[in-house]
Amino acid sequence: MSVRVVVVDDSATMRAVITATLRADPEIEVVGQAADPHEARQIIKQLAPDVITLDIEMPNMDGLAFLEKIMRLRPTPVIMVSTLTQAGAEVNLRALEIGAFDCVAKPSSYAPDSFNTLSEKVKAAARSRRQPRLAVARPVKMEGSYTPDGRIVGIGSSTGGVEALIAILSKFPVNCPPTIISQHMPPSFTKSFAARLNKLCQPEVSEAQSGDRLRPGQIFLCPGEFHLELSGVNAPVIQLSAAERVNGHRPSVDVMFQSLLRVSGGNAIGVILTGLGRDGAEGLLALRQAGAETIGQDEGSSVVYGMPRAAFEIGAVARQLPLERIAERILTSSNAHRREHAV
Repeated sequence: MSVRVVVVDDSATMRAVITATLRADPEIEVVGQAADPHEARQIIKQLAPDVITLDIEMPNMDGLAFLEKIMRLRPTPVIMVSTLTQAGAEVNLRALEIGAFDCVAKPSSYAPDSFNTLSEKVKAAARSRRQPRLAVARPVKMEGSYTPDGRIVGIGSSTGGVEALIAILSKFPVNCPPTIISQHMPPSFTKSFAARLNKLCQPEVSEAQSGDRLRPGQIFLCPGEFHLELSGVNAPVIQLSAAERVNGHRPSVDVMFQSLLRVSGGNAIGVILTGLGRDGAEGLLALRQAGAETIGQDEGSSVVYGMPRAAFEIGAVARQLPLERIAERILTSSNAHRREHAV
């Protein structure tokens, strides 16, 4: 059965490009097009599509306002299609927080192949589990005081990761374990996302730069189009690399996990969250085999149970948990005063 899509964009040319891209996939059927939200509302009500592609900047009602209406009145997987500007990045991040499945850039001289993944994302959106919006959580209350035990936390995520990372990191205390994150995200998005996380979280969150030293109370988000690796042992330092893509991604979660293993010898915590594909599975397995604690998001709380599934199926995940329990597990495991019993 084909995936039924409605395309919403005020540009006739862009509607034609999106439609042609999707119709090239025999598993996708474009059942309708609309030039603005008012027209789209009637078409969506009439056709009940499986997925909607939605432009952000449109006449009569902007895409974010329309997205909020969709999520409130007729929850449907939505893929935002927009330009990759810095201002656009902030709006796209807001869209992901509201409930958009993913964001895809319009083709440009900077990103000429940006629609290469559009069909796969549409099909993944149709299969996805749309989670209710998560309120920013209060920090986890630890029994006794929390003191980081020196272990580094590495977190890998992709589609659905914006909401998942907010849910986890907003629970971290100000003196959280040093944490590195590889989230599959375009380069113009990561600076804005790091700034957004920094406002929502007690620890300091920043976009990683080469030379940054890992310390308690600091969280580093890998910038788009770079791999994040660590060097040194006693005081690990971040090194960014523009080496070839791994598993089709840069940043690659596998690259980060393998680097974490080299500097920690397995004295670390690896976490794999919602996302398409299998990036991170092999690296997480290597961490577990070296003695690291490894955590995977469970199927029920994942927007896309791809990356966590791949890791779980090869034995890389020691503990599979719903999203709301992951922060607590990380903090309990990395607490120098932790109790001996497991969560």
